[in-house]
Amino acid sequence: MNDFSKYLIDKSTSAYEAWAKLDALCRDGDLLTLFVMDGKKLIGTLTDGDILRFLINNDSLPISVENMMQRNFRFIHPDEKDIQKIKELRNSGIELIPCIDSNGELVRIFNLRLKKSLLPIDAVLMAGGKGERLRPLTEKTPKPLLKVGEKTIIDYIVDNLITYGVESIHVTTNYLAEQIEEHFKAERQGIKVNCVREKEFFGTIASVKLIPDLKNDDILVMNSDLFTNIDFEDFYMHFKESEADMSAAAIPYSVNIPYGIFELDGRKIQGIKEKPTYNYYANAGIYLIKKSLLDLIPKDEFFNAIDFINLLISKGKVVVRYPLVGYWIDIGKPEDYQKAKDIVKHIK
Repeated sequence: MNDFSKYLIDKSTSAYEAWAKLDALCRDGDLLTLFVMDGKKLIGTLTDGDILRFLINNDSLPISVENMMQRNFRFIHPDEKDIQKIKELRNSGIELIPCIDSNGELVRIFNLRLKKSLLPIDAVLMAGGKGERLRPLTEKTPKPLLKVGEKTIIDYIVDNLITYGVESIHVTTNYLAEQIEEHFKAERQGIKVNCVREKEFFGTIASVKLIPDLKNDDILVMNSDLFTNIDFEDFYMHFKESEADMSAAAIPYSVNIPYGIFELDGRKIQGIKEKPTYNYYANAGIYLIKKSLLDLIPKDEFFNAIDFINLLISKGKVVVRYPLVGYWIDIGKPEDYQKAKDIVKHIK
């Protein structure tokens, strides 16, 4: 899942060998950083710049890379959850981030050229619906597996989540469940997508209770028929900065009234607004929730996300809205499906 051996060199490696390895990475268009190992421990990093600086200040290259490497390198721990730190590393130009444990041993290396973030969340995609408004397309194919361009609807979501570093992904199924289970039988970019089948239709959030091994403290729950480019990192950071118990992504929705509207106090007209526009935020079907609160969801009962939001509010929990910037389509009707297919033609 994370083969990073091409970036590793032993501390006894000669400068010439290190240079040759960097040259090979360069020819492959890869990142030019090597990680110097003492057994299983990471003791330094080496770039072509480190070698050149050493040559400028010295007459010859040393026998090994130990005298050229950078010992003061940036890293994260396996349980690192500071996404702001990840952003700072990425913005400072560091694209390869080593992950080392408390013993200094290298666990893995994250490539931020391939990952937008390293979000410490579980994702649960609700994929049990029948998609009745899209029939006959969904008579033999579950809606999440309908193609939008070259990929299925749900594949856009899963691939995007993996790009944001999400490694624990679950899909709850019901209608034509075996097709979705077969679809995710193989790993996706080294990530195993776990499918869990509902016994009956449980609504838009209750099936999250069927997943026994949620690994993180914060859970992303979303519908699997959404076509969107939501920034999951920004959504997560907004959730944490708001110190929220739950966050619901929301899309702007405007209502234009083509008439003059009376402002009333009982029967009395207090004024009139001519052709007003009212702006609202509509539910986008994407949520971040503290895992501990999932215990409030009744087990084996029909329960919608809206029910859950109202329940949390009644208990005085902090529920916030996150304004979604970008495109968002709920593929519920044929015209929505066609719109998504039109948009994907212009997405790289």
